[in-house]
Parts: sequence; structure tokens; C-alpha cells
Amino acid sequence: METQTVVSPPTNGSSTQAGKILYIDNLKVVLTILVILHHTFITYGAPGGWYYSEKTTLTAASIPMTLFVAINQSFFMGFFFFISAYFTESSYQKKGAARFIADRLKRLGIPLIFYSFLFSPVLSYLVYRFGKGNDITYLQYLGGFHSWIDFGVLWFVAALLLFSLLYARIMLLIKSRPLSLGQVPGVLTIVLFALTLALGSYLVRCVFPVGWVLSPVGFQLGHFVQYIALFALGIVASRGQWLSKLRYKMSKGFAVMVLVMIVVVFPVIYYVKVATNSPVETFNGNGYWQSLMYACWEQFTGIFIITALLGIAKQKWNGQSVLMKKLSRAAFGVYIFHPLVLISLSMLFKTWGVDPAVKLLFVAPLAVFGSFILAHLLLKIPGVKAVI
Repeated sequence: METQTVVSPPTNGSSTQAGKILYIDNLKVVLTILVILHHTFITYGAPGGWYYSEKTTLTAASIPMTLFVAINQSFFMGFFFFISAYFTESSYQKKGAARFIADRLKRLGIPLIFYSFLFSPVLSYLVYRFGKGNDITYLQYLGGFHSWIDFGVLWFVAALLLFSLLYARIMLLIKSRPLSLGQVPGVLTIVLFALTLALGSYLVRCVFPVGWVLSPVGFQLGHFVQYIALFALGIVASRGQWLSKLRYKMSKGFAVMVLVMIVVVFPVIYYVKVATNSPVETFNGNGYWQSLMYACWEQFTGIFIITALLGIAKQKWNGQSVLMKKLSRAAFGVYIFHPLVLISLSMLFKTWGVDPAVKLLFVAPLAVFGSFILAHLLLKIPGVKAVI
């Protein structure tokens, strides 16, 4: 296993004890679990697209589900891009352009091909056969299957591969290495950065509202302002070694601000929605003022969470047990294969005559546990281990 290549989730690299960044591996596990829970919540009530869904009709359940996925969406994929980029810089400098590109094509390209041409048809068939009750064989289903380019949850891997190749191209064009920004941004700079992302997201969503997907790669362009910015910021942060300089006190302050955004501001937004009888679509884009309000909440919340997690985890969670090490090693495999576990569990619980919110309580922990077990077992296969 190579060192100093923490790319979350799409590589099997790991931080080193000497580098004292084990908390990044720990955060990677948490983020991967959130991905599983995110899709489970969407399955049983939260807004969003997924292979299969049974939506709860209980308002008391749907509101917290919606809040959960909204909080996740505000930061977790952007955080993945930031962490990935932070270790992209050192990987490129260590390997050189040719080896760096070959490594990315192997570690990111092979999973994309596997998911699109082999895994995605299986997932779709499970839903078609057992979710919708169409009694046909898999071979019969393939006879009418046409969506061969479908990255599913690996849209992130496709975007990361694209970003990495663009980064390598830019580095080849630059004659000298750009100067690093050694000073960690202060509170005001971080707040202004979040505001810039909010305004940028609002403008992009005027054309590409949340939910609009670029086919067949699966990119929701309404979220890509944050993704692109955080990938670029990860490169800058790596050159300035920001993670080693991030102050615990500042991160604790941002944790308090996160609580305010969730406990105070989000209920205000929900009240505005109810009071103005605003459809959900007005918060997704198309130039509505509600979209600007939501973009501000989303980006401020997301950037504050990332800042808080980095500083607090560095101070409090920079050790790693044997279990956490194994979970971290399996994270990319979990990211790839968790749809199979979640969909299978959803099919298993489909006939249970209870509200979907109750099913969530059982399926969510089983999906997390089952996904990590499956990934751990797959990593014992030599060919799989070499890629993920």
C-alpha cells in the first residue's frame, strides 16, 4: 500500500503514521458511512433520486430525513473532492506526469468500466425484477437493456478522474511550480469563500437546477461549483500544508456556527417555505429567490462543517485502531458496492407491511454493516485488491 495517497474514496491509499494524518482516514470512514445512509434515507422518504424508493407519508419522519440529506449534500461530496485533491499534489510530484496519469487511469478508470458495463445492469435488473415484479430472466432483461454508459454512484470517480487529468495537463503546461499559500485562511476569508460558492451555485442553478443531471455521466451541475472550488482549494491547501496549521480553536468556533445553521437557520427556511407556500422546486434553482436563500444556507453550512471536522478530528481523532484501519482500507470498495447491498436489503424488506420510515431503522444499519463486510471480503481477491 503506497503512502501519502489518501484519495477518498477512490483509491486504496492510506495516510502514514509519520505524517500524523490518520484522522483523514478516520474521516474517510465517516464520510463513506454517510454516503450509505444518504442513499438509504432517499430510499425511504428523503427527496432525491435512487434506484429504488418507498417514500414515507409521515411528515414527522420526512422532515428529519430531508434535513439529514440536506446537511450531507452541503458538504460530504465536496469534502471528498477536497481530501482527494490535497493528496493529488504530493502524488503528482512523487510520481511524475506519466506515472500519475497511468495510476489514475488504473484506479479510477477500471472501476468506472466495471460499474457501467457489468455492475449497473445487475443493479437495474434487481429493481426491475424484484422491485417492480417483472418476471423475466437476467438474459432476457439484457436483451432490452440500453443504458450501458451509467456510472451511477461512481459519477464522483468520473469527475475526479476528469479533474485529475486536467490538473496533470495544467502542471505540464506550467514551467515552474506555483508559489504556495502557507497561511491558513482566517474566519472572514472562509466566510467570504462560502458566500462566493453560494452566489456561484445560485447563478449556475439558474440554468442547471438541482436535480438536473448531465447524461450519461451523472453530473448534477448545480453542485459542481462547490466540487470544482474545493478540488482546487485542496491543491492550494496541500502546497501550503494547511492541515498541519489548522487551529483547533477556530474549528470549534465553526462547529458552533454549524449548530446555528442547522438548529436556527434551517427551521427559518422551512417556515418561509410554509408561509409563502413555496414548492420545493423554487429552492432548486431557475432564478427564484428561494434558491438563493437555500444556496446560501447550503454553502455556509457545508464549508463550516468541513472546517470544523478537519480541526476537531486533527486534535481529537488522530489515532487509529486496528478496526478503523480495516474500515478505512475498505472504504472505496464500500463506495462502489454499497448499492448492491442496499438494493438487496430493500428488496428483502419490500413486502414488510410497515411504514417505510420503520424499514429505514432496520435497513440503514444492515446496509452499513453489510457493505463493509462485502468490501472486506472482496479485498481478499488479488485482482480486486490491486485496483481498490
